[in-house]
Amino acid sequence: MYENKIKGTNSHVFFILAVTVLVFWTNVKGEEQRIHLFIFSGQSNMVNLNLDDSFIPVVEEKFGENNVIFVKDSENGRPIEHWYKKPKLSWDYIWNLINGKKQQTRGELYFRLMKKTRAAIRKKAIGSITFIWMQGERDALSKDGENYKARWEGLINNLRSDLGRIDINFVIGRLSDFDMNNKKYPHWTMIRDIQVSIAVESPDGAWVDTDYFNGTSNDLHYSKEGYKLLGKMFAEKSIELITKKK
Repeated sequence: MYENKIKGTNSHVFFILAVTVLVFWTNVKGEEQRIHLFIFSGQSNMVNLNLDDSFIPVVEEKFGENNVIFVKDSENGRPIEHWYKKPKLSWDYIWNLINGKKQQTRGELYFRLMKKTRAAIRKKAIGSITFIWMQGERDALSKDGENYKARWEGLINNLRSDLGRIDINFVIGRLSDFDMNNKKYPHWTMIRDIQVSIAVESPDGAWVDTDYFNGTSNDLHYSKEGYKLLGKMFAEKSIELITKKK
């Protein structure tokens, strides 16, 4: 009888160990199979960003190269309204119609970005989505800062709706210290402040400080090393947002 009790105890212990290993292995495999989507867009400083030598190595080391998808589509010198898919019956549309004015963009760069994104994620199980944004120089130059936040909210809401996710992470690259006196770009510091407030006000958001990425020349664009730092910091912020939701 004592021997039978020992055998029963051993069987019970073995069963618990087997279940524990199975659960652990299932969790590991589940994490390996989580596909993390990273969408990049913006204007020239995003165009110049090489993901292969900055962003991609960092996130692949964290999540595995088979568990990440990257989509990038950007355009030089474009204001944020080119990414905002405005409703056909928006107030500005109606106002322009009444006054016989030509309709402005309805977000042609957004549609182009979404076409690439849908193709990349077709038949893929997406675990997380992170939108990385480096833009604002054009809006600062054209003195259109007052509309920046509303258009950003329109853009991110378009993404949530079209991708069917309300939990989209986003990382914004704040404009650098290029024109802190607003001499060449009148709304430079206004856009900077708006970008930080957008990120701070959302639990899904983060921002990257790009000051000094343009090197000693203080150019509108960044140095070679500056772009590498930008990509690395985008990656680190993205990983923080993804992992804190686990």
